Amino acid sequence: MKLIDVGVGEIVKVERNTAHDYLKERFLALGLTKGADVEVLRKGPKNNLTVYRIRGAMIALRNEESNFIEVL
Repeated sequence: MKLIDVGVGEIVKVERNTAHDYLKERFLALGLTKGADVEVLRKGPKNNLTVYRIRGAMIALRNEESNFIEVL
């Protein structure tokens, strides 16, 4: 399952980061590493932007970015 498919209020664990180059490094810097807990806080207007809680920080990702993160 991809991070983009997770509903508001759910908590999942990161399984794999399939991004490349700069985006992969950005995800790692944000704490999106294997085993990290991610909570979906809210979806933005038009469902294009989603706010997540990752390691205590609130992070907003676009759908294109969330599609690179595989979760359990």
